[in-house]
Amino acid sequence: MKKILFIIGSLRRQSFNREVSEMVKSLLAGKAEVTELDYSSLPLINQDIEYPAPKAVADMRRAVGEADGVWIFSPEYNYSYPGHVKNIIDWLSRPVDPADRTAPTVLAGRKFTLTGAGGKGATADCRRKLTELLTTLGANVMVDGQTGIALNLEAWTEGRMILTPAQKSQLAQQADLFLRFIGA
Repeated sequence: MKKILFIIGSLRRQSFNREVSEMVKSLLAGKAEVTELDYSSLPLINQDIEYPAPKAVADMRRAVGEADGVWIFSPEYNYSYPGHVKNIIDWLSRPVDPADRTAPTVLAGRKFTLTGAGGKGATADCRRKLTELLTTLGANVMVDGQTGIALNLEAWTEGRMILTPAQKSQLAQQADLFLRFIGA
């Protein structure tokens, strides 16, 4: 069974992107093994502590390296991705071996897909910029089939996300496409 690593790009415990990831996890049940990256102890990228890699960085690289695919669920912050998501990618983009700066990073060829729940723009800018960044760094990003969710009014006023049948269908399609993309 293929392994998919989820990265939840919101730090809020009750985040809408976490809720969406739980829905996707149920869609993948029996089709893929899903784990979630815990990056709560990941330090800010800093060359002073880069080598040897801090334990949280080594653990994250191992989790990403063992995954057949990585699925990022991210809100959009000011027309882009959150800083902590960029921090994750920055650490993953660095050479693992300081003596071999030409060796591929853990991102090289790694298969990604992106989903975002947010405002009326449905995280389009976030997903576009993440796609560009990850592709530039050598990742293999599934461009077609990404899901952007414009949250309903109740999400903002009552903290209650309600997905439309079309949004649920789009998530199911993305799950199927990603399974094919990673060769499941």
